[in-house]
Amino acid sequence: MVDSARLGRLKFRAWHRGTREADFMIGGFFDKHHAIWDEAQCDWFEALLEEDDVHVMAWAMNVEPAPERYEGPMMEAMRRLDYVHVHR
Repeated sequence: MVDSARLGRLKFRAWHRGTREADFMIGGFFDKHHAIWDEAQCDWFEALLEEDDVHVMAWAMNVEPAPERYEGPMMEAMRRLDYVHVHR
């Protein structure tokens, strides 16, 4: 089980990216998927949070190829974009 303090830090960083679009994409991904993550998946997400938002968003939208270190099931889940909810 992943430490709740770590998850709290990841959630904060996921939802405080600097732009509303990145918050919805990265924070929404966290909210939908974090409950099933193990330490390795948290490590992946934590590394992703160090990347520039413009790149993360381009990788998730499949506009730009993701670096090999991010390819795999987590990036595939991020590319589904079914976790982004439009708020009006």
